[in-house]
Amino acid sequence: MSRFFAGKLASLKEYTPGEQPKDQVYIKLNTNESPYPPSNGVIEAVNSKEVELLRLYPDPDCTKLKEKIASLYGVEKENVFVSNGSDDILNFAFLAFGEGGAAFADITYGFYKVFAALHGVKSQIMPLESDFSIDPKKYYGLNKFIAIANPNAPTGLFIDPSEIEKVAVNNPDSVVLVDEAYVDFGGKSCIPLTKKLDNLLVVATYSKSRSLAGARLGYAIGNKELISDLEKIKFSTNPYSINRLTLLAGEAAIDDDNYYKANCQRIIEAREYAKSELEKLGFYVTDSKANFLFARSPDISGKELYLKLREKGILVRHFDDEKITDFNRITVGTMEEMQTLVKAVKEILG
Repeated sequence: MSRFFAGKLASLKEYTPGEQPKDQVYIKLNTNESPYPPSNGVIEAVNSKEVELLRLYPDPDCTKLKEKIASLYGVEKENVFVSNGSDDILNFAFLAFGEGGAAFADITYGFYKVFAALHGVKSQIMPLESDFSIDPKKYYGLNKFIAIANPNAPTGLFIDPSEIEKVAVNNPDSVVLVDEAYVDFGGKSCIPLTKKLDNLLVVATYSKSRSLAGARLGYAIGNKELISDLEKIKFSTNPYSINRLTLLAGEAAIDDDNYYKANCQRIIEAREYAKSELEKLGFYVTDSKANFLFARSPDISGKELYLKLREKGILVRHFDDEKITDFNRITVGTMEEMQTLVKAVKEILG
């Protein structure tokens, strides 16, 4: 780092993205992207005529997209915030609501810890239970900003919205953020709860179930005052954070919602197939409700399995955290890709 870098940031431990290799073609099961392309409507919306309009700024209010999202979920436009990926929302939320401290799980999405450190938010790290589940009761009365990924990552475990509601009710003076990046793969959204809980903020992304990871688009739904807080930060940093083509793609994806629901069902079927096959090989696999599996073999270390799969042209995600070092997170691809994975694992295990 340079000698000009702010001293308070010198010890910041940045987020480590999943591999995006360029050395060869892999079956990519490491970053939870969709194996399916965007819908035809999205492809048609991002056309040459619209590309010519890139000389103009996009709509900073994202009006049309907000209206479509609001209609889809049965809320008002004022209850919707749109951002450059859901990570922007998480970043803004820690800045806006974390002044009194934050709480989140020890094993969860790695950006929570990074954003807390970036903004000087004192964090209470909440250990998961022995089965990797979150005990919602332990979050009662913390009286600080709470972030819960539901389903959680990398475990894939899901908490019923009724339990999230109790967390919010028992922290009435703090914001409870529910990160629903993976909810479309078998979970149940907390969005309906935002109509009666003014301290609940639900965050979602287009990166997983809507096949737009490369477009960078996310949104949040909550009480209009919470949304106003996020808008204030957005317009104080980068009002034009979402490009014109991404806005169009986001609108078209909402119009083609049934296409994405069908893809989610295909991913769920491939997930359950792979889970069953890995369990036959002796793996312990959590009951994931996400588009990935969290799996451990009694016969090979997580790191060794990751490396041997990589040699066979299959990428999965391995974490060095001591508690989960024997596990790998495996993105669910197409049924054919999961069959190839299972075949490779069988070969590795002999």
